[in-house]
Amino acid sequence: MELTKNISQTRVIKSLLAIILGSLALTISAKIKIPFYPVPMTMQTFVVLFLGVSLGYKIGLASVGLYLLEGIAGLPVFSNSEKGVGLIYFTGPTMGYLIGFLTASYLASKINSKDNFLLVLAKLTIATSTIYLLGLLWLGTLIGWDKPIFALGAKPFLLAEIFKIILLALLTKKILKIRNFI
Repeated sequence: MELTKNISQTRVIKSLLAIILGSLALTISAKIKIPFYPVPMTMQTFVVLFLGVSLGYKIGLASVGLYLLEGIAGLPVFSNSEKGVGLIYFTGPTMGYLIGFLTASYLASKINSKDNFLLVLAKLTIATSTIYLLGLLWLGTLIGWDKPIFALGAKPFLLAEIFKIILLALLTKKILKIRNFI
């Protein structure tokens, strides 16, 4: 009985540590801007997908959820939110994308070691697409559907997303091994 209790406590501690580190990685990925054409690239979507693939859906979603709660609470975790304006920033033009992080992490967690490269690529593409679908729906609702929503909220980022999806797909088989440690 005591051995079971210790194993359970160890698993909880590992899970909590992974959730906190995942949230921290997502925060760092939001702050680093990489020069890219046509707009600078952050690695947020890469990390969101990475969390789902590496940690599974429960811990991956908890990491993304913690990140979102930190931002809503006013911590300066979001990209371009150095002053940590909390709920006001969250409900702005990027809210749909931020909520899409949850669906993307969940869908990325459905990748398994038996998936071939093309299936991994397809799953990552679908997962990333949910970020943009929710983001564009919210953006259109917020600024009006008469605006060029796709040109403003997706087109400038597509080349960077393709790069990140291919990079993650190439690394997925190695990344999946992380799940065994948690």
